[in-house]
Amino acid sequence: MTATLHAYAFLDEFVLLYPVYVLLFADSGLSVGRISSLFVLWSLTGVLLEVPSGAWADAVSRRTLLWLGPLLGAAGFALWVLVPSYWAFAAGFVLWGARGALGSGALEALVYEELERAGAADRYARVMGRAHALGQVAVMAATALAGPVLSAGGYRAVGAASVLASLLCAAVATRFPEHRTPAAPSEDGWAATLRAGFADVRRDRSVLGALLLVPAVTAVWGALDEYTPLLVEETGVPDTDVPRLLVLVWAGVTAGSLLSGPAERLGRAGLAALLAGAALALAAGALTGKPAGIALVALAFGGFQLATVLADVRLQRRIEGAGRATLTSVAGLGTELVTVAVYGAYGFLGSAFGHGAAFALCAAPYLTTALAVALAAARGRKR
Repeated sequence: MTATLHAYAFLDEFVLLYPVYVLLFADSGLSVGRISSLFVLWSLTGVLLEVPSGAWADAVSRRTLLWLGPLLGAAGFALWVLVPSYWAFAAGFVLWGARGALGSGALEALVYEELERAGAADRYARVMGRAHALGQVAVMAATALAGPVLSAGGYRAVGAASVLASLLCAAVATRFPEHRTPAAPSEDGWAATLRAGFADVRRDRSVLGALLLVPAVTAVWGALDEYTPLLVEETGVPDTDVPRLLVLVWAGVTAGSLLSGPAERLGRAGLAALLAGAALALAAGALTGKPAGIALVALAFGGFQLATVLADVRLQRRIEGAGRATLTSVAGLGTELVTVAVYGAYGFLGSAFGHGAAFALCAAPYLTTALAVALAAARGRKR
């Protein structure tokens, strides 16, 4: 199962279109406003499909959703390069959003329960951390290859490579083991599964806290990632050097993923310190306005990635019953909603104050989250 997961994680992110799709949109005549509208459509698709897809994963086969999602992504990427127009891009983002929603919740639930079945649930953080790291290595590899492939064959060659990676990802997903028995069908369908998932939240308030922590940790830096090329460009480096500094940022994220196993023992006080330190590094690095500051941004993103994995671990350990994928998808829904809000806020902040100041201001929510986690840790010690 672990080998399948790692292959899946790599192929899921090995998409050569990732670093150049904004260039494809611009070269097709789209304005910045229309490109931003595509990002919003992408997020809204996730918002609408996140929870229903999680309930579907609990009601049927999680493995089925994991191979179906990449097929939808492949169709979207093909549309982008074969019919480059606003509406084709919009349709592609809907398919890409559906791809993400189908995998979100289903993957975490399948991996946790298969490890639990094997008596190895304590390895979840390490296994998922390595999977995230391989995904980030795939992003760096795709970033490195996209330029040469684009020069050699244009956007169609980049698109063909992306479609091939998605098809291979779907093929690998069929190899996931799945020993659980899906919930018995009912007249209410997936709605009954959704209610069963929320029963965990009503039964144990710590589940709610773990549920809210996931978007609080994940959403802001995940949205900021879309703007890191603009932050790097603002430091004054030539455009040809932007990808190199972006690789530095992703190297930091990869390191954060690899540290998730050893860091699993961090308590709430340790998590609060991690979030506060990463927030300060983000603000300091962004405000330097110099290429050297990107190293601090990379350090911050590494800390946020580590905190993201740890937040997921806390949630999985608190969920009981059959609604694991449902509740994980609810956390994903919260992440999508906050992400849309960050996109809107960044549009204003970036235009008014510049990218460095916008990144620094976006560090503030992490200080608030760190304070809340620290206060919860203090209350726990008093008990």
